Amino acid sequence: MNIGGASKASGVSQRMIRHYEAIGLIPPPARSGNYRDYSHADVHRLKFIANARDLGFPIEEIRALLHLWADRERSSGEVKALALARADELGRKAAVLEAMRATLLQLAETCHGDARPECPILDHLAV
Repeated sequence: MNIGGASKASGVSQRMIRHYEAIGLIPPPARSGNYRDYSHADVHRLKFIANARDLGFPIEEIRALLHLWADRERSSGEVKALALARADELGRKAAVLEAMRATLLQLAETCHGDARPECPILDHLAV
C-alpha cells in the first residue's frame, strides 16, 4: 500500500512516517516506481510506534522497545524496566504540572479580576 494507505491504517501522519524512516525507526519500504510500498508488517510496526508514543516513550526508548519486540529471546524484565522507568518519569512530570496548576489557582484566587490595574498574577511573574 502507498504512504497514504499506511498512514490511514496506522493512524500515523505521512510526515511522521517519512521522519521515522529517515531516523531509521522503520526500515525503508519497498518501492514501486517512485512510490513507497508499505506492507502489513510496516503498518503493524507503525501502530506499535504510535502506541509507544501515546504512552510517552521518547524515540530512543521506542527504538529499544522495537529491538526487544523483535527479539524472541528477550527477557520480559527488560521491557518491564523500561515501562517502570517511563512511569516514574511521567509521575515526576505530573507532580511538576500539579504544582504549577496549584500556583496558578492560588494566584488567580488573589486576583480581583475587575477593572483595577493591580494584578498579583503579573506581580508574581515579574519577580
